[in-house]
Amino acid sequence: MMRSDTSIRKAKLRAGTRSTLGSLVATVVAALSLLGHSVAFAQDEWQPDDTIRLVVPYGPGGSSDIIARTVAVEMSKDLGHQVVVENLAGAAGVVAMQEVAGARPDGHTLVLGHVGTLAVNPAMLESLPYDVSNDFAPVALLTRVPILFVVNSNVEADTLEQFIALAKERPGELNYGSAGNGSAGHLAFEQLKLAAEIDVQHIPYKGTGAQITDLLAGRTDAAAAGVPPFLPHLKSGALRALAVGSAERIPLLPDQPTVAEIGYPGFESSQWFGLLAPSGTPQAAIDRLNRSAVEALRQPSVIARLKEDASIAIGSTPEEFAAFIAAESARWGEIVRKADLHAE
Repeated sequence: MMRSDTSIRKAKLRAGTRSTLGSLVATVVAALSLLGHSVAFAQDEWQPDDTIRLVVPYGPGGSSDIIARTVAVEMSKDLGHQVVVENLAGAAGVVAMQEVAGARPDGHTLVLGHVGTLAVNPAMLESLPYDVSNDFAPVALLTRVPILFVVNSNVEADTLEQFIALAKERPGELNYGSAGNGSAGHLAFEQLKLAAEIDVQHIPYKGTGAQITDLLAGRTDAAAAGVPPFLPHLKSGALRALAVGSAERIPLLPDQPTVAEIGYPGFESSQWFGLLAPSGTPQAAIDRLNRSAVEALRQPSVIARLKEDASIAIGSTPEEFAAFIAAESARWGEIVRKADLHAE
């Protein structure tokens, strides 16, 4: 009887051991399965493995440079690799756009697209070495910056109405500078010329900084561009603001009327900026860069910095940005046609 009880106890122990071992094996298998899913998910989550180059089509000092550098700081923190801004000015942004269109589509090269390079150049330039639809993958719409019309303080005009009257008295004698052919300031002033029926000569520069240097020196009379680069010179009295091109007044300059308020209903001119990658960049990289850019725009420090310069943070999906580019291309294409701005 004793031997029988012992045998029974051993049999139960062996059964219990097999049961425990089976449960352990099942647990390990389940854990490995979950780990496998986690590894697969991690592999799908694209991450940069090197520095990201963000090419800006204009020189230092303008809205594009300020926006790029502000967003790049936060994206660098999020992505774990530096987003390095490179200013590559020239030919109304064509140099930079062509450079990025031919870059390796691996998620490590971006360009700061702009109303001029994405919506105006294709309508204005008959021979363009890049194709917006085929050479680039939209990542995210970043910001909108209202256009501000200004004059050198020596110009005898305190308001936009007075400037228009002066231009009509002296047709072809006054001039304005811009950051280059096809830049937002160029198109905004041409839009104003159409609306007000005035003749003011255009002088293009390679970037906002050079444009402002000559404006301050009195070599040009007027300009239109995003608000940021004009602010210190408005405060010093070297420049005088005339009006804003946006549909509404802006908090930073609440006393400045809109062009529409002055008597040109429907007038609206703003710069906008967004990130694009070379066509062929993996969708996983586009999505990761989009999330990083949109998250950067939500940071209080970024919102505050942009607000200081009258820039309005937007953020979008890649698909929304693509649709926005198409709509703006149609609108500005019509203005280019009416102003007869086509160029070789």
